Amino acid sequence: MRTAVVIGTGLIGTSAALALAGRGVTVYLRDHDPSAAHTAAALGAGTDQAPPEQVDLAVVAVPPAHIATTVADAQRAGTARSYLDVGSVKGGPRRDLQDLGCDLSTYIGTHPMAGRERSGPLAATADLFEGRPWVLTPTPETGTDTLNLALELVSLCRAVPVVMDADAHDRAVALVSHTPQLLASLAAARLREAEESAVRLCGQGIRDVTRIAASEPGMWVDILSANPGPVADVLSAVAADLDETVAALRALQSADEDKRTGGAAGIEAVLSRG
Repeated sequence: MRTAVVIGTGLIGTSAALALAGRGVTVYLRDHDPSAAHTAAALGAGTDQAPPEQVDLAVVAVPPAHIATTVADAQRAGTARSYLDVGSVKGGPRRDLQDLGCDLSTYIGTHPMAGRERSGPLAATADLFEGRPWVLTPTPETGTDTLNLALELVSLCRAVPVVMDADAHDRAVALVSHTPQLLASLAAARLREAEESAVRLCGQGIRDVTRIAASEPGMWVDILSANPGPVADVLSAVAADLDETVAALRALQSADEDKRTGGAAGIEAVLSRG
């Protein structure tokens, strides 16, 4: 890989561009907001000028709902030899690309499992992906050249490639990423009406639980809108756990010793499972 274009210069796109530029790849930056691409360029992530010819790889770093149309437009323009996206949902965009009649032999869906609670190019770092899993979701149509370029990108970003089915990926991130984001936000929201005397008691535990609640809500609306079913399934199971835990806590208030014993056993069970 000698040249690449990064379409979308937010946290992930700019971080990938910084990693590529730092390892000798000529990177061209594109964003619907020219000031974002200009900021990324000023950080050393590449140039916001248009590429003079077809590049080797196009990295599409836009919200899931816009992945398919962005890839389709880039393919029609002959922007690159190969195309990949770095969105956090994989199944829906792939089906959208099929519906649009895109060339799937030059495309592969990917997802670097890295991020921060801050967003935008100013939050980007060249080492964001180091040691982190980077999921690749090739299809039977994915060409060898495209897969190799994706693997090269992962290597240049010093991440760890993980190959998965697209829908299996979406179920996995619903459990390990999307639901935790919602739970962090729900926990943080409980603090909105807290008295100042209570807030002054906050320690590292509540900070650990709520740190990612500072993430940009609009970005997460885009992500969750692309993966609602699997996230709802996980939350449904969490809701059942919460109902059982509430019942156990209420039992601890009972004057009946047997109920209190059962309540304590219920609390111990959920803590032990955790």
